[in-house]
Amino acid sequence: MSTTKAPAAPAAPRRPAVREPAPGLPATGGAAREPKYYRLKKHLLELTRTQPPGTPVPPERTLAGDFDISRTTVRQALQELVIEGRLERIQGRGTFVAEPKVAHSLRPTSYSEDMRAQGLEPASRLLGVGDVPADDELAERLGIPRGNRVLRIERLRLADAIPMAIETSHLSAARFPSLRRTLDRHTSLYAALREVYGVRLAEAEETIETALATPHEAALLATDVGMPLLQLSRHGFDADGAPVEWVRSVYRGDRCKFVGRLRC
Repeated sequence: MSTTKAPAAPAAPRRPAVREPAPGLPATGGAAREPKYYRLKKHLLELTRTQPPGTPVPPERTLAGDFDISRTTVRQALQELVIEGRLERIQGRGTFVAEPKVAHSLRPTSYSEDMRAQGLEPASRLLGVGDVPADDELAERLGIPRGNRVLRIERLRLADAIPMAIETSHLSAARFPSLRRTLDRHTSLYAALREVYGVRLAEAEETIETALATPHEAALLATDVGMPLLQLSRHGFDADGAPVEWVRSVYRGDRCKFVGRLRC
């Protein structure tokens, strides 16, 4: 007796494989899911906007529990906001909302004028002053022959007794004789140039870049080695277009910002 086999059922169509989105990337075809890390950082940023300076940030353990993330992730978010100048970490005490950044004008004004305009008390500490021979760069910047004497002035800039910047100025020693002694009587270099030598800065070319704090700079600025700094190079000219100074300054990136006005 022969048996007849029933025809095989047609195979079900193969569905294309569905790939899981990479961590941190939104899934396609739906609303993007906000990463927990980002939610924490937004929460901390809101804290810095709404709470006064000195307000303590909750401990790492509390934040990790509230946002269901690891303490390592919490520590990373806190460190980023410290680098950005939104938070301040005090050894042995915790993390707090930082003071607002100090604004510096992108105009040829003195540091003292900038600070007083914001209600801060400026101060300078002379770190060193002496003559150096002009190398190729200094000779070109100051419009003097190579090898001529250049007065090099290095100062620590403070506001309300807080270190803000290290400023190193270079000026032609032949154009400004006895400037070293003149600075003993004038706290502002620009005031000395105006009152003693009749030279006023009329314009300046400035370049702003980022740099990492060296051990020497970190010690003077009371910050950590490797913390981001704002490096400003200024080439100043008088009303006749003659070069007056070449300055290199490094500012604490967590405490300073630069502001300029553009006229269109």
